[in-house]
Amino acid sequence: MADEITGRAKGGVIRAEVLSPEERRSIAKKGAAARWGVRAIRSANFQQEFGIDVDCYVLDDTQKSAVISKRGMAQAIGLSKRGDRLSVFVNSKTMSGHIGRELREKIDNPLVFQRFRSAAGNAISDRAHGYDATILIDLYKSILAARTDGKLTGSRYDNMVKQAQIVVTASAKSGIRGLIYALAGYMPSTEEVIEAFKLYVQEEARKYAPEFPNELYMQWHRLYEIPVRGRGKPWHFKILTVRDIYHPLARSYGKILMLLKALKAQGGNRQKKLFQFLNEIGARALRIHLGRVLEMAESSADKHEYERKIVQRFGGQQELDFMISAPSNALPPPSEQSASDAF
Repeated sequence: MADEITGRAKGGVIRAEVLSPEERRSIAKKGAAARWGVRAIRSANFQQEFGIDVDCYVLDDTQKSAVISKRGMAQAIGLSKRGDRLSVFVNSKTMSGHIGRELREKIDNPLVFQRFRSAAGNAISDRAHGYDATILIDLYKSILAARTDGKLTGSRYDNMVKQAQIVVTASAKSGIRGLIYALAGYMPSTEEVIEAFKLYVQEEARKYAPEFPNELYMQWHRLYEIPVRGRGKPWHFKILTVRDIYHPLARSYGKILMLLKALKAQGGNRQKKLFQFLNEIGARALRIHLGRVLEMAESSADKHEYERKIVQRFGGQQELDFMISAPSNALPPPSEQSASDAF
């Protein structure tokens, strides 16, 4: 019968009757956490701000843990979202000597938490798997260590390594900034935090971005019949870069080139490339311009057709009538064959 309650069930009822509402809520919360994992109280995605489809959450635990989804963690380091690619990568022979035991255990045992999603206007709870966000930095450091030790070689890992260096450095800068804010009692807005990190990422990305597309160099080799050598770039490329890229950039008639050279001289760092002095807008203009010049080069049968297209597209500017038409034996001597300032 319904009123015949014995054993542990009876004890549970008696216990519930003497508990305060707060204590009953706490017990219920722990029970749900045991079944479903800790509840996520906030969720977001990297897509809008950083262009990467990575889900992230803030959990309702004591530490208010910042969590990246299991799928998102794989995508953040450049792996496919299909299957358990992250575990395969971490346990691969290539990474075997660079993933510590503690990090490997964390990846093999992801956090289980409770997230909410909407379906037909209703909130539905489901289980999700993810990792403490700091693991991403540990993964990136392992990737950089593997590359330093001669692993992860080949072009297919280049983007992964570049992304690792960018995020590790940006996170370090952002972290020390956040520490100063905390010590000083300053609470930045959400927009300020996001914009600051984006700025650090952009700064680092410019350092590791390729100077110019290698395809453009190969087209110049073809059009001007310049032999490809083992190391370095031929001096001809300096003339072509100044004439076809920096001088007509944004139809500035050489003003951007003069400004970049002045900034380089003022900075005193001759190892730094000219493009690294461009701000975000200038860097975008350079990428667009490079794309246009590459298209002209690829669609030209010879240097004469290429130069006609350059004049037609960027004509009317001083120095554009300077053509590299002399035979190789009439070019300046090797002592003048330096292309470093233009690249």
